Amino acid sequence: GLGEEGERMREGLGEEGGTRGGRGRREGENKVAEEGERMRGVLGLGLCLCAAFLLGYVAFRGSCHYCGVEGEMVPAEDKPGTDHDNLVGGMYLGELRDMLKKYLQDEKIESTVRTTHPSGSSEGTTLAAEILETFKDLHMDHTWTDSHYATLQFPSRIQRNSLWMVDLQGEVLEEIPLEDPDSYCAYSATGTATGGMVYVNYGRQQDFDWLQSAGVSVVGCVVVMRVGGGVSYAEKVLLAQKAGAGGALIYPDPADIPQDPRRLGLNSYTAISEHVHLGSGDPFTPGFPSFNHTQFPPTQSSGLPVIPAQPISANVASKLLSQLTGPVCPRGWQGRLPYVRCVLGRGFTSADGRRIRMGVYNTMTPVLLNNIFSSLEGRIEPDQYIIMGAQRDAWGPGAVKAGVGTAILLELARTFSNMVQNGFYPRRSLLFVSWDAGDFGNVGATEWLEGYLSMLHLKAVAYFSLDQACVCVSLQDSRPYPFVNTPLDTSGRLQEVLGGRLGVVGRSLGELVGLMVLRLAHDHILPLRITTYSHTALQFSAQLNKHSAELQARGLSPQWVFSARGDYSRAAETLQEAILNSDVQDETMTRIYNTRMMRVEYYFLSQYVSVVETPFRHVLHGRGEHTLSALTEHLSLLTSDPRRFNEALFRRQLALFTWTLQGAANALSGDIWNIDNVF
Repeated sequence: GLGEEGERMREGLGEEGGTRGGRGRREGENKVAEEGERMRGVLGLGLCLCAAFLLGYVAFRGSCHYCGVEGEMVPAEDKPGTDHDNLVGGMYLGELRDMLKKYLQDEKIESTVRTTHPSGSSEGTTLAAEILETFKDLHMDHTWTDSHYATLQFPSRIQRNSLWMVDLQGEVLEEIPLEDPDSYCAYSATGTATGGMVYVNYGRQQDFDWLQSAGVSVVGCVVVMRVGGGVSYAEKVLLAQKAGAGGALIYPDPADIPQDPRRLGLNSYTAISEHVHLGSGDPFTPGFPSFNHTQFPPTQSSGLPVIPAQPISANVASKLLSQLTGPVCPRGWQGRLPYVRCVLGRGFTSADGRRIRMGVYNTMTPVLLNNIFSSLEGRIEPDQYIIMGAQRDAWGPGAVKAGVGTAILLELARTFSNMVQNGFYPRRSLLFVSWDAGDFGNVGATEWLEGYLSMLHLKAVAYFSLDQACVCVSLQDSRPYPFVNTPLDTSGRLQEVLGGRLGVVGRSLGELVGLMVLRLAHDHILPLRITTYSHTALQFSAQLNKHSAELQARGLSPQWVFSARGDYSRAAETLQEAILNSDVQDETMTRIYNTRMMRVEYYFLSQYVSVVETPFRHVLHGRGEHTLSALTEHLSLLTSDPRRFNEALFRRQLALFTWTLQGAANALSGDIWNIDNVF
């Protein structure tokens, strides 16, 4: 989602836009308000959708399931006799579903993907203008552009990033061509790094832990790691940096990324670009919007790496790793590079003191970003927004990375506009957004959202991210589409992978999102199953119970967590019961109920960490020591490695999670002031 994204897009749309000097002017009418912090949306719908995906109401994870995280809110089930069959603007919901399916067109989506050419944010003004004109031609209620500057990083036009083999004196023995010279890691540190070389598998924490236990030091070395392993480029580089490495090279191993001499696989001379900022937005204005009139303190994100990083191809990785000497890697580290024995190494086969040197010369550039907005105004609750968004920039052709998402966004806007002209009156407003600089860590979206942190959480009903909507499309061997962030991500190749069904797949994805949007735009009560978080808290309580003896021996009691979990569960069940027994035609009461549900996500954004230092604050979906996953992992050390258990840190983690959960319970109950509620 905004992916990773997801938590960076959650807080509410405001009523006023304000002025932005020369860069902040909006085009078109300015009534529609802004969405606030992290627009995660109560549904948290980061859609990772697959080609084999048949239409249905529920979003799924992976190929058939919901693509969110355990415990996130999901649409409630339909129940006979509920409001779902009531008239909306003179039309039944069933009629609206048929209308949606009628207006969605395969050929429109296929044509848009074929003719849309995403590009880097420094060159994307043409596409932005085209999207703006498309929105205007649809006769939407409001259409405008929101512009601001941000700092992006691009390859240097003067000096290319390079690799060399050098001797002990630093003299160059051999230059190693990168094969894919335009590939790079945005927000890498710049300069050179010289040292021995160590293979570190996926560069996960457990990989570095194993190396340390085996007595293999990476301090001062250039580490070579594989793409994947469940960790992003940014996390890989940060972990390498923490382990003392001097530089990082990242390559696609054939064991993880399909490599095939046919068009359906990644060739061995292509590298995969990705940003390495562990955060979201402009890393030089963390927590602040990059608007023209604002003066910022001299600060930068703690997620910026201080070591250089560079993607390399499988061929280059094979050349480097084949020369390593040293102990054999553990089982499971062996990839499928040809002629490479899985060794760790710090030296080379000739044992002549050779070392590797990498040079990264990327340059930081201030760029004017343009986010394009268009909306259809709700007839009953116009200040409540259902938001659909897609990035339009990409490294390379970007058919999957940005083309499909942009095509579905435009087709949904056209479809809903036609429906409004033919009798559809949405209860809540629909907002369609084309984001800039998504490939750099959702920069366009984040910078705009950071400008409205004071307008919190109660206006964005849900956010649907259309980014990489086809990224889960499988090849014949069920491995994922391998071309994202490479020059090979073309519409022709995507069409071939999909067996000529690009338009059909795009329409299916659009229909899926459209049907969920229709439900959200229709129901008096938001269709959210608020008890789902109760199950997540219950699972954590069960883990605490397993370690109750160890905790009590240390003077730690889980009782307050159990109490907060019980309060949340009872508050959720009480609210659900009240909703079932209420008159949904009572607009005042339904507004109160919806507000309570929407407050939950806000209260799960930890108030105990800084938005500047911790961009992903959600305790269930975020990253950092404040999260439930970090608390659970820390708890497991009581059994796996008691010496590493930090009692003071655990006390803090447990206390802050307890207060966060209790705050969400109070929000659901409607009594946010009483910390001693009896539910």
